[in-house]
Amino acid sequence: MNHSRRKAIKTGGGLLAMLFAAGILKPGDALAQADAFSMKTLAEAMRAIGAQNPAASDAIIIKAPAIAENGAVVPVAVESKLPGTESITLMVEKNPTPLVASFGIPAGTTGSVSTRVKMGQTSDVYALVKADGKFYMAKKEIKITLGGCGG
Repeated sequence: MNHSRRKAIKTGGGLLAMLFAAGILKPGDALAQADAFSMKTLAEAMRAIGAQNPAASDAIIIKAPAIAENGAVVPVAVESKLPGTESITLMVEKNPTPLVASFGIPAGTTGSVSTRVKMGQTSDVYALVKADGKFYMAKKEIKITLGGCGG
């Protein structure tokens, strides 16, 4: 093992320990999130993050192309206008593992994220927002002309 890799491992472990000690991250949260990323259906992934029946909300805006030429790099941005936004999670219904990204939103910051996701086929993209302890959602269909998940 080289020294820079060893240093990165030590730093990462120390950072996790600090987050646990400060109460920002709980050990169960990290395990639940890792478990949610392995779920094979949208319903299972929603249950794993605690969002059994999220309410639809017009205060969540998904900005993504209606048609994406390359499913390997689909740009998706989500803006939450819900007060007290705690997290934003992205799921792609027809992906082999629907949960593609989850972002914690620190208190006092704007509930807005932007990323690129991989999509194997045309599918609904769900944005789940946790605000004041409750889950809300919005969805948008994105058509894919060239698949990114092995298609």
